Amino acid sequence: MNFHGTTILAVRHNGKVTVAGDGQVTLNTTVIKHKARKVRRIYNDRIIVGFAGATADALNLSEKLEGKLERYNGNLIRAAVELARDWRTDKFLRRLEAMMIAVDAEQMLLISGNGDVIEPDAPVLGIGSGGVAAHAAATALLAHADRLGMDSRTIVTEAMQIASSLCIYTNTAFSIEEIENNPDKPS
Repeated sequence: MNFHGTTILAVRHNGKVTVAGDGQVTLNTTVIKHKARKVRRIYNDRIIVGFAGATADALNLSEKLEGKLERYNGNLIRAAVELARDWRTDKFLRRLEAMMIAVDAEQMLLISGNGDVIEPDAPVLGIGSGGVAAHAAATALLAHADRLGMDSRTIVTEAMQIASSLCIYTNTAFSIEEIENNPDKPS
């Protein structure tokens, strides 16, 4: 069975990070679910993860990341690096087909099965079949956000709407989660 695409987008702007995912699940050429939740909170609601790829694989990885967060006292970068290392080297995990975005109040990371743990230069990260469209739209909106009075949630919602109009594997049943930046650290 082949599961196709999704769109996950994260944007950090003016003291908040917002992560959204569409709700569509397809099997070959058929939509089999419209309101899947691909964005969720883990580790005492301090971390938001969004995943693209095979649903069971992504949920497995989310649970493994939460276990690593428990082990490393919520240190997202350390947990992500350890997960990516295991993902790349473990015989079972190596077969999982998914990508994740993980964010907390300070970091935004892309985690992949190739062993990648990438913190983007810009405060925008998109993955999945509509990820490039959502990323491009969010980047354009972010450039004018202050002038237009847009917060991170508005940017994410508008960018996801644009991606859903272009990507047949992305719908408009968005799951959206937000975290405020750590008030002790500058954004």
